[in-house]
Amino acid sequence: MTNELQPKLLVSDADAAIDFYTKALGASLTERVADDQGLVMHAEISLGAATFALAQSVEEWGWCDPLSVGGSPVLLQIDLPDPAATADRMAQLGSEIVIPIEDRPYGKRQGRVKDPFGHLWVLSGDARS
Repeated sequence: MTNELQPKLLVSDADAAIDFYTKALGASLTERVADDQGLVMHAEISLGAATFALAQSVEEWGWCDPLSVGGSPVLLQIDLPDPAATADRMAQLGSEIVIPIEDRPYGKRQGRVKDPFGHLWVLSGDARS
């Protein structure tokens, strides 16, 4: 048995989030499970070697998305070949650039983006030479 941690993002509109993450991050939907009313209870998305899941927020279950609780206390960091291009694509699809992508003194090219569902992403890559 191996230990594996898979974040599950709760979102206000699961199908819109699937569409956003596949377009903005170039991710692939690998699994989608919905109930009889179409409520997405689990969807898996792969992004290179990484996998994350998402589900529709359901208040009565205690599944609250960041927009419903005033923001996210979690930063999702992703290493990318071109974080600036990804940030631009995310912004074109409705995200907000919180901290611009720039070379940082610790050797990374990095910034922060808030996606349309309230999740905070640290987009990171190697600093330009």
